[in-house]
Amino acid sequence: MSTERPILMSATMVRALLAGRKTQTRRVVKPQPGEDGTSVYGLDSTQAAVIRKAWRPYALPGDRLWVKETFAPCEAPIRKGHFHYRADGAVPSKWKPSIFMTRKASRITLEVTSVRVERLQTITEADAIAEGIDRAPGGPWRSYDADGGCCYSAIESYRSLWESINGAESWTANPWVWVVEFKSVPQ
Repeated sequence: MSTERPILMSATMVRALLAGRKTQTRRVVKPQPGEDGTSVYGLDSTQAAVIRKAWRPYALPGDRLWVKETFAPCEAPIRKGHFHYRADGAVPSKWKPSIFMTRKASRITLEVTSVRVERLQTITEADAIAEGIDRAPGGPWRSYDADGGCCYSAIESYRSLWESINGAESWTANPWVWVVEFKSVPQ
């Protein structure tokens, strides 16, 4: 049976979703499996059934994820029940953090098409592009770190995005991640 649950996305990633560039996301497996991964993922089917109860996948194919993003209710009485979204460049008087978004305020729904687990650093160039990274003005790929320069590979660009969200040492830690692929569906 499919389920519906929220997923947080930054304004940058919401813009990538809306542009059709983002078709997958990586989320850290919690808790992390053993160093070689076999304590969870190199198992026969009997063992795997037991482990699935302890390590639930982030989502399953067919599940729906509704995107939580930074937003603000419209202040005009005539627009009651409508919302502004930071990803669109709106400038209301006060933003609400994405964590507080309700299902009613969400404008993007994603349907999970596949889920797999892998080490973060095994990402391919194609997968880095599917994560929604963007081209840099006058350069190959955008860097998401403070200097805002450019990167010469999609993986390097994705690394800068990952570290901007998860912290400076998060890439080096090379955690196991859920790779969730999805497609946008109408609301």
